[in-house]
Amino acid sequence: MNVALFVVVAAVLLAASISVVAGRELVRSVLWLAVALASTAVLFVLLHAEFIAAVQILLYTGGIITLMLFGVMLTARITGVRIAVGSAGRVRGGLVAVGVFATLAWGILASQGTIVAHEPLDPESTTRLLGAAFLTDYLLPMEVLSLLLLAVMVGAIVLARRRDPS
Repeated sequence: MNVALFVVVAAVLLAASISVVAGRELVRSVLWLAVALASTAVLFVLLHAEFIAAVQILLYTGGIITLMLFGVMLTARITGVRIAVGSAGRVRGGLVAVGVFATLAWGILASQGTIVAHEPLDPESTTRLLGAAFLTDYLLPMEVLSLLLLAVMVGAIVLARRRDPS
């Protein structure tokens, strides 16, 4: 993996993540979240996990960001109130960030740098096995999830449509 490219993508991811948290406008924070999720997909590509990168783009960067933008726009239209984060929220967020960083640092240092060597998997066969599992063992949960997403879309359309005053 090219270390310089990794550093650039990691810097973009870090800057976008900070912009998500520090942003004062909710729509811009959601757009910065899209940049952060796309940067994560690029990191997956650099780690030779192309399937996970594709899922990251399709589900998170495409689907979740679209739903969040609809939710933000509908909420702003209904209430007309801007959401502001006070200094107490920033302090709590900073404490949580320090706690997560400390936990991750402790886990990395406790591992003593050991790396478990394994043979690389063939991406084509792994993707084929995953697809077969979705269409056999996990077919019912996938269909239930698709119905749930359909219900969410219909609900969003019903909420977003204009009300006839007469």
